[in-house]
Amino acid sequence: MPRTVAQVIVDALSELGVRQVFGVVGDALNPLTDAIRTTDGLEWVGCRHEEAAAFAASAQSQLTDTLGVCMGTVGPGSVHLLNGLYDAAKSHAPVLAIAGQVPLAELGSDYFQEVDNDALFSDVAVFRATVTSPDQLPQMLETAVRHALGRKGVAVLTVPGDLGEREVTTDRPARFSLNAPVSRPEGSAVRRAAELLDRSERVTLLVGEGARAARQDVLALADRLAAPMVLTLKAKAGFEGDTNPFQVGQTGLIGNPAAAEALQDADTLLLLGTDFPYRDWYPEGRTVIQVDTEATHIGRRVPVEVGLVGDAGATVRDLLDHLTAPPAGSADARDRSHLEKARERFEKWRAGQARLADPSHDKGVVGRIRSALDNRAHDIRPEVLAAAVDRVAADDAVFTSDTGMATVWLSRFVEMRGERRLIGSYNLGSMANAMPQALGAQGLDRERQVVAFCGDGGLSMLLGDLMTLKTYQLPVKLVVFDNRRLGMVKLEQEQAGLPEFGTVLDNPDFAAVAEAMGITGIRVTDPADVESAVRRAFDSPGPVLLDVLTNPDEIAVPAKPTVEQGWGFALAKVKEVVRSHGEPDGD
Repeated sequence: MPRTVAQVIVDALSELGVRQVFGVVGDALNPLTDAIRTTDGLEWVGCRHEEAAAFAASAQSQLTDTLGVCMGTVGPGSVHLLNGLYDAAKSHAPVLAIAGQVPLAELGSDYFQEVDNDALFSDVAVFRATVTSPDQLPQMLETAVRHALGRKGVAVLTVPGDLGEREVTTDRPARFSLNAPVSRPEGSAVRRAAELLDRSERVTLLVGEGARAARQDVLALADRLAAPMVLTLKAKAGFEGDTNPFQVGQTGLIGNPAAAEALQDADTLLLLGTDFPYRDWYPEGRTVIQVDTEATHIGRRVPVEVGLVGDAGATVRDLLDHLTAPPAGSADARDRSHLEKARERFEKWRAGQARLADPSHDKGVVGRIRSALDNRAHDIRPEVLAAAVDRVAADDAVFTSDTGMATVWLSRFVEMRGERRLIGSYNLGSMANAMPQALGAQGLDRERQVVAFCGDGGLSMLLGDLMTLKTYQLPVKLVVFDNRRLGMVKLEQEQAGLPEFGTVLDNPDFAAVAEAMGITGIRVTDPADVESAVRRAFDSPGPVLLDVLTNPDEIAVPAKPTVEQGWGFALAKVKEVVRSHGEPDGD
């Protein structure tokens, strides 16, 4: 019996192992959602906003390295997908978006809700096409999926409203023939890189998510080179923990001085699976070797002496085979003072951070002096909250974090030990990503702990999809850093010497809002209650929102603060003090 266009698409998704499709129902999507309704093993997750649907699909793709799927109906429904799809594209996450369209006969007539989807998604998608005949399937679908998976990006397939129910006359099973190639760099380039590394006295590794699957090989290389390992934020999951004696944390605005100094003190930098974009944080005048699967990434951030285009694991193994430097422990082994110095700095910094995370910190002499300047309302310090979550969360928890200060506190106080995973909008830098990404992550496994580090600004932007968590009983733990501010913007203004303006948020009691939606809500205002509140939240069944009133004036000092930043911050504070404390913005 011939299948419809909608059924061909849905059957293929099921055969690919897709378990959930996220979106908002409506008109052109009705044949597709009805096909999902009657297909075993495939669940429709009805979101309250298509942007949340796209974020959720992207999160599933990033966690599984397979296809995530979302849908948006005609016009505005598809437009709403864009931000989440841009995040998927920037994160190199294979996502298929099914977009609705007006009936075929109305295309080009400026019909109600008509949008040119092929033009709309031209910048974000590696493939985009509109189905104009049932006989284009399943081939067009196969092409879209191969593009998404093969190029690790977004594919958009547009289905007009009168096409989904039509039968495919040349019906056949979809065939995807997918495999993951492993590439290796050219041999002479590997030999040249090994020669440079052999001659180097102080090597530092900058390791990104692209090397995560090659963890043991990378550790072996770090040991052979006696090299400290600076991690990008996305490499935390996979390279942190006590089993990595080489890592010294992150660099950049969210990083620490030990990592910045490990880069600065090196004579050779080896970049593994990272396209770390912040040029100001690369030291000048160093020999740089870069390993990446994408040739276009080589040298686009910092001048490179040798570029190795290939899989991180295969390339590192080739380097190990060509290095003449003796292994650690042998008589002629490489001097390890560069590594030991970096690790000592890192442990000293971590000890200082641990003191800030002590709930009783502000009761000590130093704490009382500091709080008189930056915490006059005696709010909870965000360091206390982040450290408590780190202690209580499971070693296989999935974390998501909103862009901004929530990511800073996660980066510094949550260790990605064990099988923990981390997802965030770390390339696009969108607000409001943490909760919908947690929604997608929890949909994969309702038994695995999923924790969202939410900023109050981010949470409120897509607040409606709290109801999606409730509807599908997804037991996400939402940890809200409620500082009543757009905290990162506030910090940016102050570092530039500007007084805080436009960043104050008139928040509701988020715990009460959650309770009104049928979600367990917990509100915390006392530092002494943080640990017990976190434990209660994590022990409670179903979704939980933990609303913690944190200090809005907390300062996250960059890894290498500049004099200009210091003067700018001081000037901003003087301007702010001129206004009476508690006075609204601009008055």
